[in-house]
Amino acid sequence: MTNPINEGNGVPSPAPPRSSWPLFEVFLRSKRGLNHVHVGSLHAADAQMALHHARDLYTRRNEGVSIWVVKAADITASSPDEKDPFFAPSGDKVYRHPTFYEIPDSVPHI
Repeated sequence: MTNPINEGNGVPSPAPPRSSWPLFEVFLRSKRGLNHVHVGSLHAADAQMALHHARDLYTRRNEGVSIWVVKAADITASSPDEKDPFFAPSGDKVYRHPTFYEIPDSVPHI
């Protein structure tokens, strides 16, 4: 016996199971913070749904002013195991370090 949902008889096919939805990483900027901070992950069918779920999940106490959601598959990161060879090229560029400058006492935060 065939499944009538797949015969094209006008009955919509069922939505894919939630377990097959892509994983999104959620970043939140708090009222007091300047940077977005990773607060967790969630599964959603698309970015708009992820944004709404992130709002409901991570800002229940009005702690956020901005939310970013990013598909986890779209994030590329360096590996902690490769930190020495990956960041070593910048070590020989001494001009990037503020060791050549005298900081006046009148400058409070640098």
